[in-house]
Amino acid sequence: MRKLDKAIIWPIYFDSAKTRKEGRRIPKNMAVQSPKIAEIKEAADKLGLKNEINLEAHFPKIPWVKSGMLLVEKTEAKEKIIQKIARQLIKVKSQQQQQPTKR
Repeated sequence: MRKLDKAIIWPIYFDSAKTRKEGRRIPKNMAVQSPKIAEIKEAADKLGLKNEINLEAHFPKIPWVKSGMLLVEKTEAKEKIIQKIARQLIKVKSQQQQQPTKR
C-alpha cells in the first residue's frame, strides 16, 4: 500500500478548547483559541509548505460544522508537520492580536 503524499490538517488539531479525545493533536501549551483555517493556511505558507485549502470539509467527529481542511504536501511525518504549523500558528495569532482592528 502506497502512503498518501498529502497530509490532511484540521483546525481542531490546534484548538485549546478541545481535548485530545475530541481531536486536539498537540499539547495544550502549544494550542491556540479557536483557530481558523485561514490562519492555519497562513502559518503553512510562512513555513513554505505547499498546500491547498478546502473550505467545505467537515471534521469526521463533528460533521454538522464546516470547519474546512488544509491539504499539505508530505515532506516528513504528519506529526512533525503539525508541530511546525502549531509553532508558527502561535506567532500568527500573536501578530493578529497586536494589530489594531479597523472599524
